[in-house]
Amino acid sequence: MTINVLFVCMGNICRSPTAEGVFTARVSEKNLQAHFKIDSAGTHAYHVGDAPDLRAQHAARQRGIEIQHLRARKFTFQDFEDFDYILVMDDDNHTIVRHACPPQHLHKISYFLDFAPQLRKREVPDPYYGDGNGFERVLDMIEAATEGLLLALKQKGELP
Repeated sequence: MTINVLFVCMGNICRSPTAEGVFTARVSEKNLQAHFKIDSAGTHAYHVGDAPDLRAQHAARQRGIEIQHLRARKFTFQDFEDFDYILVMDDDNHTIVRHACPPQHLHKISYFLDFAPQLRKREVPDPYYGDGNGFERVLDMIEAATEGLLLALKQKGELP
């Protein structure tokens, strides 16, 4: 069985490709690649076809994660069918995705940080307009949520 995971932010050049990269790296480290399809998308089409923000690439690279090969795409209606977990980064993305979602797929939508309750935050802040260390803070949050998601999947019996 393949677990299909989609990370969603606004433009798909900062938070969601970072999450895709971190999650993919952790899945590979645990030799679980065969169990996953992992992708990311944006609720807006501002950056379709673009590589992740250079600051996001740099911050990820500092932690041994390469994301420069990823390309932004817009979230589509088909994503509701194709993905088991649709993990949004903030309230705006949550509202947009839930509003578009057919009722039978609402259970698939969660905040990514719901898998890191120890952070006591629900939103991954958008580092795009912030200072340089915003990308580091985002990576810390994403790493915590990644570990929480993998643990939750294991506890649910979806992973060996």
